[in-house]
Amino acid sequence: MVQDQYAQQDPRSQYPSPDRQQGQQQGHPGTGDRMAPRPDHGEESYRGCGRLVDRKTVITGGDSGIGRAVALAFAREGADVLLSFMEQEEDDAKQTADLIRDAGRQAVLVAGDLQDESRCRHVADRAVAEFGRIDVLVNNAAYQMSQDGGLLEITTEQFDRVLKTNLYSLFWLCKAAVPHMPPGASIVNTSSIQAFQPSSHLLDYAVTKAGIVDFTKGLSADLISKGIRVNSVAPGPVWTPLIPATMPADKVDSFGAQTPLGRAAQPAELAPAYVYFASQESSYVTGEVLGVTGGKPLT
Repeated sequence: MVQDQYAQQDPRSQYPSPDRQQGQQQGHPGTGDRMAPRPDHGEESYRGCGRLVDRKTVITGGDSGIGRAVALAFAREGADVLLSFMEQEEDDAKQTADLIRDAGRQAVLVAGDLQDESRCRHVADRAVAEFGRIDVLVNNAAYQMSQDGGLLEITTEQFDRVLKTNLYSLFWLCKAAVPHMPPGASIVNTSSIQAFQPSSHLLDYAVTKAGIVDFTKGLSADLISKGIRVNSVAPGPVWTPLIPATMPADKVDSFGAQTPLGRAAQPAELAPAYVYFASQESSYVTGEVLGVTGGKPLT
């Protein structure tokens, strides 16, 4: 297991292989507390060095998985964090908030379904009320549901939910947040390798992730006149509660094995990419998509 994100290690073996994750299923949305191995969000390994001191940040889907890892990293880099999450994920969100507060930073919790435009506006309004501004917006909330039958098994209800959670909410949140973002602020959107290499069993999800890539590139051109940068992180397979909660057992058993590294990423391995895009170190980078895929090429 990783002891420090700066220590050199063999990336093939620093985390468990897929044979440790077999036989797991959960109801949606799932929780990391019931996963084996437990996802690593950087609780014991992430060491900050002041890259985001006093940044006021918003992270959607911040209760678990990639969102929790990013929240923890941001806090240890010196940022205050507002977490947006679904009501049924409150217990996980409180655990994330504890990690933020343990780092000496402010944690604000906002529950609500981002399929509703008014909830998205409320997230931005609450951040401004608590922090006075928004320096970093991380659009990370997502919904997926694997369908082995592909197109013919995707209902209109599911299609609506996937698009509204993954794509509409991103649009609504950006519209609500941008008026409160100063020059030097940044937006980081979570896309996916699915945007470039769509799986038939995640067809609707892949469509939204492709849309996020295009939205990122177009929005970056739109907002650079305001001094706001927009970038995207494109994960490959990541060991989060969504996996046992939305995929059949056989896919969970082998999840991540198809990558050149032979395993899924842990959420802690994604966090540094978000820190980079949020920090001044990426000041000359906008409209980019950074793949964190275990060696699988995006294109």
